[in-house]
Amino acid sequence: MSHRDDAIAVIHFYATAPYPCSYLDGHQARSQVAIPADAIDGSVYSRLVGLGFRRSGHFTYRPYCDDCRACIPVRIPVAQFLPNRSQRRAQRQHDGLEVRMLPLAFVQEHYELYYRYQRARHDGGGMSDDDPVQYAEFILKSRVDSFLVEFREQGVLRMVSLIDRLDDGLSAVYTFFDPEVPGASYGVYNVLWQVALAQQLALPHVYLGYWIKASPKMVYKQHYRPLQMLDNGRWVPFRDDVTP
Repeated sequence: MSHRDDAIAVIHFYATAPYPCSYLDGHQARSQVAIPADAIDGSVYSRLVGLGFRRSGHFTYRPYCDDCRACIPVRIPVAQFLPNRSQRRAQRQHDGLEVRMLPLAFVQEHYELYYRYQRARHDGGGMSDDDPVQYAEFILKSRVDSFLVEFREQGVLRMVSLIDRLDDGLSAVYTFFDPEVPGASYGVYNVLWQVALAQQLALPHVYLGYWIKASPKMVYKQHYRPLQMLDNGRWVPFRDDVTP
């Protein structure tokens, strides 16, 4: 048995109690959580992401709802990816952004942008009032190979991404950006930038998390093609006719 198999063997899972769903109004959600957290290193986490898990800080989970299968893990096979016309336009629009990759560390300017983003885009949500400690728990706590990427325009901070490097790709953990720039397409540009980085690193996939057909916040992921989805434990070509 390999070291990786030994590590996976000590992982256990538990199901949380129901809680209000963040994406579908009126729905109750549950999560399946992998424990112990300190046994989940980069290789183990890479395997778990391949099985549909994500992370929030040290918390590694996947949806485990009783009567709903709306959350579909998706990933971009970067060698085959072809941006569409609007994505190419977003790339041209923001190609002048200055990019810097940073270790996980608290930066007051990052937190202030995160706070403005949450208030503008997710007001009333679970993170719209996050203080610096809560921000750090979510963005800066990691036991895997993680890094921050900041994007500036003439010195002004416009966007920050938290990215995990996996054995077989990059995982787009979270991105927040300036919500007050009219006509900006920062989110689109960010996905394209991560695809280009994966290609440079010879990593085959960019994991985008969960596609949710009925959620305006999550349905956008279907526009990155070709796309793959996790279906009954196998990664297959994406289709948007799945029934939750």
